Amino acid sequence: MAKGKDARVTVILECSNCPRNGLNKESRGISRYITQKNRHNTPSRLELRKFCPYCYKHTIHGEIKK
Repeated sequence: MAKGKDARVTVILECSNCPRNGLNKESRGISRYITQKNRHNTPSRLELRKFCPYCYKHTIHGEIKK
């Protein structure tokens, strides 16, 4: 049988401070994390506070499109 829409989906979280142009010139890259979320419990975009190795601090990481 074919699988329907699963409740658990894989999402990519990206640092909200690193990709901003002009604000963080010394940044070497963009911090990304891969995690899962339940589509039924969290229909909106996921935002978590994670450590960014490029900013050297905990920042908000938001869900991005694949």
